[in-house]
Amino acid sequence: MSDDEEYTSSEEEEVVEETREETKPPQTPAEGEGDPEFIKRQDQKRSDLDEQLKEYISEWRKQRAKEEDELKKLKEKQAKRKISRAEEEQKMAQRKKEEEERRVREAEEKKQREIEEKRMRLEEAEKKRQAMLQAMKDKDKKGPNFTIAKKEAGLGLSSAAMERNKTKEQLEEEKKISLSFRIKPLAIEGFNEGKLREKAQELWELIVKLETEKYDLEERQKRQDYDLKELKERQKQQLRHKALKKGLDPEALTGKYPPKIQVASKYERRVDTRSYDDKKKLFEGGYNTVYAETLEKTWQERQERFMQRTKSKLPKWFGERPGKKAGEPETPEGEEDAKADEDIVEDEDEVEEEVVEEEDEEAEEDEEEEEEEEEEEEEEEEEEEEEEEEEEEEEE
Repeated sequence: MSDDEEYTSSEEEEVVEETREETKPPQTPAEGEGDPEFIKRQDQKRSDLDEQLKEYISEWRKQRAKEEDELKKLKEKQAKRKISRAEEEQKMAQRKKEEEERRVREAEEKKQREIEEKRMRLEEAEKKRQAMLQAMKDKDKKGPNFTIAKKEAGLGLSSAAMERNKTKEQLEEEKKISLSFRIKPLAIEGFNEGKLREKAQELWELIVKLETEKYDLEERQKRQDYDLKELKERQKQQLRHKALKKGLDPEALTGKYPPKIQVASKYERRVDTRSYDDKKKLFEGGYNTVYAETLEKTWQERQERFMQRTKSKLPKWFGERPGKKAGEPETPEGEEDAKADEDIVEDEDEVEEEVVEEEDEEAEEDEEEEEEEEEEEEEEEEEEEEEEEEEEEEEE
């Protein structure tokens, strides 16, 4: 017998005992003793209850078996899913590994291809250089000993500009590639003394040839520097003549003076044509003056607009206009505005007179205060002199 069966049988016995205890009716000792019908009825009830319990237990066992089967199926399904997931993860890892290897291989192939292309390009450049040097040696004619390199159509940069834009690593790599086919390896294995002497003589002749080429190139560079200097001097002379024709300073166009600075944004449609001094004044406090002038102009315009406004009459209050004294005659329509203007002018004159009087009074008060201070200072000096005289008398 397994553990599950022992467990189920013990559970069944407990359930049966509990149900019997619950369904058992409480009996009194005096009741049911010696009554065969009562005993038979009790036995019938017990047998019915047992059958009902057996049905319950059988149903419970069926339900329990069904749940165990479902649980077993779920566990099998979970195990299968784990196995399939592990296989998928393994396949995915393998695929990623293959993809990474393929990417690395493609990068290596691309790098090798670029190196080979660069090598071929440098070989062609070396061949062209050698051909150019040979042509220069063959043709000993005078003329411009420098050429202006044309810009490439695609990038818009000359070869010299592209050479300057290269990084240090790129230059080192090109140097290695160039040296790899310029410096050929010495195959001297198995050479005897005579062959070694011939090889040494050949290398010596090559060194002499290269030194000669180096000297020629240095002299050519010196000549180019002199020609460039002469061209710059000619250009400067032309600019001086051009400035004199325009009535400017001779050094105005040769770069002696600073150029016009661009203060405005480059995205504005209107070009800023102000001179350098005008733009410089903006940063030396000139903007405050411009701002004050703009404010003054705005104030004048608004004051003129205010003085030219349409003046509305005050409404009559119980048949009389506000501010009119009792007993005064009625004024015509046009005279009221003129009278109001005269009153305003008179009020302004009175205010000005009051301001002038206040200023005069303040000036008089300041003078009086200064006189009082001078008198106090004189009195203090006299007191100090008297004290000094008394001290001298006491000492004597």
